[in-house]
Amino acid sequence: MAVLAPSSSSYHIQSISSAIFGSKLQSGEIQQTRLRLFTNSKRSLQLRLQATCNLWIDPKSSYPGLTIKASAESLGLTQKMKSNKLERVVETEDGSELFEDMKHRFLSFKKNKYLENLEHYQNLAKGQSPKFLVIGCADSRVCPSTILGFQPGEAFMVRNIANLVPPFESGPSETNAALEFSVNTLEVKNILVVGHSCCGGIRALMSMNDEVDKSFIQSWVVNGKDARSWTKAAASKLSFDQQCKHCEKESVNRSLLNLLTYPWIEEKVKKGIVSVHGGYYDFVDCTFEKWTLDYKEDNLKEKHGRISVKNQLRWS
Repeated sequence: MAVLAPSSSSYHIQSISSAIFGSKLQSGEIQQTRLRLFTNSKRSLQLRLQATCNLWIDPKSSYPGLTIKASAESLGLTQKMKSNKLERVVETEDGSELFEDMKHRFLSFKKNKYLENLEHYQNLAKGQSPKFLVIGCADSRVCPSTILGFQPGEAFMVRNIANLVPPFESGPSETNAALEFSVNTLEVKNILVVGHSCCGGIRALMSMNDEVDKSFIQSWVVNGKDARSWTKAAASKLSFDQQCKHCEKESVNRSLLNLLTYPWIEEKVKKGIVSVHGGYYDFVDCTFEKWTLDYKEDNLKEKHGRISVKNQLRWS
């Protein structure tokens, strides 16, 4: 903060509306007022300079005016500012500096990735044949491509709150539309559902009060109600945070079973054409757990049957 110190230079204001300063000041009374100046750097970053001045009534003055004591030096911004430059001066709250940074990152990607692998990207322009369908959480801390190293064209991505797969009977949603397209049209061979630590969606699921009106979030996370029920039964003596962690993994298994409620997925899993996998990313200690659904037809006879898994791995 830049503070304008008093000096011998004084600027007398003959009248200032009470609508600006509020009630009238009495002789000798001091009121603190903040002046804010704006300017832009070369990268359009906003620089805010705040100056604190003492406003007081000069008792020797012949009028009830105010005197502002401030530095004799002036930046001259007001005099130099033209109306056609106002938009640049108040270029503040639109996040323009963020997009300037984004521009540099994009150009870096183009130079260091796209142009150096031009043939690969030109082939992608002709079509896609991903090996994976990945269903992950929308959480900004959990990007499957970053943590698992997927390259463009390798994985068809679906991200939603709490990485949930709704059952077939729940009706249309963007998630099951992606399931239909990736399995039937793109013919992916592996479906991977990735849960993660500290999931806000799972916390909302575990905190949900069935008696209150449902919000959009509650209407979505209710797709994990089976995972919640299993967690409440199996981990009732644990703390709430520990129950949430338990449910984060259990919800992945429930989603794997929900995948099998889709006829075209169940058929391909049964024939060994498609494999269904679960994953759990703990970003607190940066570990990843992976397992594969061990399909057994008996599991489908009981709607809420326990899941059988194989090929369990832990990467740390």
